[in-house]
Amino acid sequence: MKIACVGGGPAGLYFAISAKMRDAGHDITVFERDPRGATYGWGVVYWDDLLDVLFRNDRESAQRIRAESALWQEQETRLRGTDSAYLGGYGYSINRAPLLEILADRAIGLGVDVQYERPVEDAAELSDADLVVVADGANSRIRQQHAEQFGTTVSQGSNPYIWLGTPKVFDKFTFAFEETPAGWIWFHAYPSSEGVSTCIVECTERTWRALGFEEADNAETVRRLEKIFEQPLEGQPLISESRGRPARWLRFTQVYNQTWRHDGMVLVGDAAHTTHFTIGSGTRLAMIDAIMLAQKLYEHGEVDAALKEFDEQGHEALRPVQASARTSMSWFEHADDYLNRNAVDFCYAMAARHGLQPPWQYQRHRLHQIPLMRKAARATNTGRRWLLALRRGETR
Repeated sequence: MKIACVGGGPAGLYFAISAKMRDAGHDITVFERDPRGATYGWGVVYWDDLLDVLFRNDRESAQRIRAESALWQEQETRLRGTDSAYLGGYGYSINRAPLLEILADRAIGLGVDVQYERPVEDAAELSDADLVVVADGANSRIRQQHAEQFGTTVSQGSNPYIWLGTPKVFDKFTFAFEETPAGWIWFHAYPSSEGVSTCIVECTERTWRALGFEEADNAETVRRLEKIFEQPLEGQPLISESRGRPARWLRFTQVYNQTWRHDGMVLVGDAAHTTHFTIGSGTRLAMIDAIMLAQKLYEHGEVDAALKEFDEQGHEALRPVQASARTSMSWFEHADDYLNRNAVDFCYAMAARHGLQPPWQYQRHRLHQIPLMRKAARATNTGRRWLLALRRGETR
């Protein structure tokens, strides 16, 4: 089968890997508009559930992804730099640049033709392909050209956010909320590579305008944010440029499509659906899309039947995830309403933002604030990680 993938992100590259592993006879080309290595943005987070899936699907790339990833333990919420509360758990994070290098190396090694600096503006350019996999992100040009056929709905969240880096290394997933005369502003930070953390700054539109970010240039924006977050950053700077491109303020783009298939094309990853960054599922969903699509093609051996089943099962599985993401985005858009509480109660409200909690959950949360209890939870999580790694067959 001749397959063209538009977009060399996690969805496009991992589909190419997954399809080639199932049938080496596929002729697969990945078209990426940017140069190799021109990855914009910082780190992405994931959990053991994705590692389990990756190791089952392709041990070679999974092992390299795990080796390049940083581990963070616990979540810490700080108010005004002095009042802190904690949530349990752990996760992993990896910078986008090494993630894409790993996937590109693996795809090329399997015989995929990965072409960089090769934009595709119209699917008609790929008319000789049996299947066109549209994986060119939330602002997909090809999807926009066929928006009516896909039933595309695009909307934006109201909170401005900016994706930055910092040499301040966080060992926990850290939320830092700072109160300014203009209102509250906060960041989500986590380690993403050796010596660097990802730092996503967010606030309401009203606060953003009152702080003057609408008129500020990039250098002034970074300077003001460094001053606001001087305490949680411990005086470390913020880094705006990623691979030569400065960060800019964005509003989250919500993408929904009634169908992901049309006339020999199929949408995957952010081109098909987006989930707000506060639930950390974008990369996970993109790679699961890739595996599912490759498996359906392998099972059916015929494009129409494979795409129909991928579309139906994918939408069904995604529905609760997108609902959770919308709820999370809305909660942070109204976070100011909860910030008159102490850190422990605010942290609990944030953790419970997806739905009702049993009454005992709050008491458990209060117990977790005791250092000895947190130490015990970390020890338990260490054992769990060891067992899961053993089951997956990880090597150090």
